[in-house]
Amino acid sequence: MRGAAMRHHSACTTILVGKKASIDGSTMIARNDDTFRPITPQKFIIEPARTNDKGKILKSWLNKFSMELPPDADRVPAVPNVDYKKCGYYDESGINQHNVCMSCTESTYGNSRTLAFDPLVRDGLDEDCMQTAVLPYITSARHGVEYLGSLIKKYGSPAGNSVLFSDKDEIWYMEIVTGHHWVAQRIPDDCYAVAPNCVSIECVDFDDPDNFMYSEGIREFVDTHRLNPDRSCWNVRHIFGTATDEDRHYNTSRTWYVQKYLNPERTQDPEDFDLPFISRAQKLITREDIQFLLGSHYQNTPYDPLGHGADADKHKFRPIGLNRTQNAHILQIRNDVAGDRAAIMWLCIGGPTFTPFIPFFTNMNDTDASFKNTSMTYNARDAWWYYKSLAALVESHYAHFAMPNAAYLDELNRWYRARVEEIIEQSRNLTGDELTAFLTKENQKTVAHTRKESEKHMGELYTQAILLSKLTFKMDANL
Repeated sequence: MRGAAMRHHSACTTILVGKKASIDGSTMIARNDDTFRPITPQKFIIEPARTNDKGKILKSWLNKFSMELPPDADRVPAVPNVDYKKCGYYDESGINQHNVCMSCTESTYGNSRTLAFDPLVRDGLDEDCMQTAVLPYITSARHGVEYLGSLIKKYGSPAGNSVLFSDKDEIWYMEIVTGHHWVAQRIPDDCYAVAPNCVSIECVDFDDPDNFMYSEGIREFVDTHRLNPDRSCWNVRHIFGTATDEDRHYNTSRTWYVQKYLNPERTQDPEDFDLPFISRAQKLITREDIQFLLGSHYQNTPYDPLGHGADADKHKFRPIGLNRTQNAHILQIRNDVAGDRAAIMWLCIGGPTFTPFIPFFTNMNDTDASFKNTSMTYNARDAWWYYKSLAALVESHYAHFAMPNAAYLDELNRWYRARVEEIIEQSRNLTGDELTAFLTKENQKTVAHTRKESEKHMGELYTQAILLSKLTFKMDANL
């Protein structure tokens, strides 16, 4: 039985880009955190490092799971829910002091055929506690898979989940498909991968430990219960995944659109259950490409809900960017600068379709007050509410506001690119605590500039909105 925690599953989109597939040699893992409610306020905080802190217990607010945490922990940024007692912690994403990235809480639905023999564990390690239990304690992306795998073996999982790990060299994508079984695949350096809310990994090579990891006994489990429908391939998607009408309208189209953008030479069907998980793009992939895709809604196709297609087409597929995207993030590890300033968390706290991805050097010891003190009810001082408001304003007059909003985002991206390089250059001779303090202060300046430019943009949109009012009547110039 899936248990009460299933009500809080996150319906997300994942994009992974290897270091030889990106334009600057960075590894990048990215995800939209989409909940089932448009309003789930989040904050951006720093969880401090701990040394010899024995006896600390992690408890879930969604089930009866608890575990004792190791005594030593890295400092990590996190993006948890404000109302954690009702919604769970969900630290979501972050980069630790070893420059290991983790993004979790993408719901991945297994089929009843496999769950019949290894049911989900009601009080196991669920997604609300997963990052808190793993990220502060791992030293590489591969180690992250191994560490989480050991916890799933010990505690079981109450939900199917996909988890992303990366470091400067490797990207791993892990799918937890039953109560105790999982498979992980390393994304080739020159490739990208996209995953919606369905099992995505395809054929596994059990003789290739450099590129595949999996739970103990998973092959025997499949053989014993005769779960493999294929004659010649051990395909995780076919064995453990689903292929339903819901998948056809909710999941496959998202993979189709990302691949249509990055591989325009392909002709593919948005309802195809077997779109490839891993691909090589026609061109090198930029951070701006990922931002566009995370905020996309099938632009330039009949399926755009904000476009001009027929109503049936406009509402046929679930878009990638949603009003219930609580945050979107790109976790980047650069390979062209020193490690103590190579980790950048590009965080979009308001919704990736209309609001910016702000760069935060994660070698920091604090976040801006507007990010860490989020209220449960509307407060314009809070970054989460402020940028949610901006997104709602743009969508309210999309035909008139889309172009100025695109120009605003483009200008911020131009400024961010120069800004990041400026900070790296200015910090060239700094190390240790002095560097951390400097990067923290510079992050706050980036936040302030973004807010200033956003205020200007919102003012222009509000002014235009007044002129667009339908409560007007032309009769005489003097009346």
